Amino acid sequence: MSSQSAAKLRSRYVEQVASELEENRRRQEELARQVELLKQEETLLTDILALAERYEGFADASRLPEQTQDEPAATRAKRESGTGAAAAQRATAGNAAPANKAAPTGKAASAAKGPLLGDLLLDLLTGHAEPRLAKELRDELLEKHPDRRPTPQVVRNTLESLVAKGRIQRHKHERSVMYTLV
Repeated sequence: MSSQSAAKLRSRYVEQVASELEENRRRQEELARQVELLKQEETLLTDILALAERYEGFADASRLPEQTQDEPAATRAKRESGTGAAAAQRATAGNAAPANKAAPTGKAASAAKGPLLGDLLLDLLTGHAEPRLAKELRDELLEKHPDRRPTPQVVRNTLESLVAKGRIQRHKHERSVMYTLV
């Protein structure tokens, strides 16, 4: 074998190894991104599980704590429950708390006097046979109940909780999400 053909063979091997090494690094980066997404999903699911365990004893929807009008549900949930095993521990410890809690005061007491937002939204949906956008429902709510001023996010969160409870259905049409009674 001549030195020239050996040099060609060596250069091919070097190119092939360099190409495979580059492909290997690209796949490692892709897998690292997927691992990161899975970790985020795991954290979210852990938080949801902790919240579910915390509210497991609430069979009656009227006993659920009220969400403040100006605070997104995700922010409130994170603030109240934290993340991970400590949150699950706090959530289960919260279920063992005594049942003789003091009567709600302030905003919670005033919210307890009126109908729940979910009930108001269900009433509005009852009046319509066709699917409705969350924005339309909020506008109608503001018109019929001027004392209630929920943010658009609070209305969407409430509608999604009604979907989760099986009381209404979600319909997706292109980029729009619409809701109807079950």
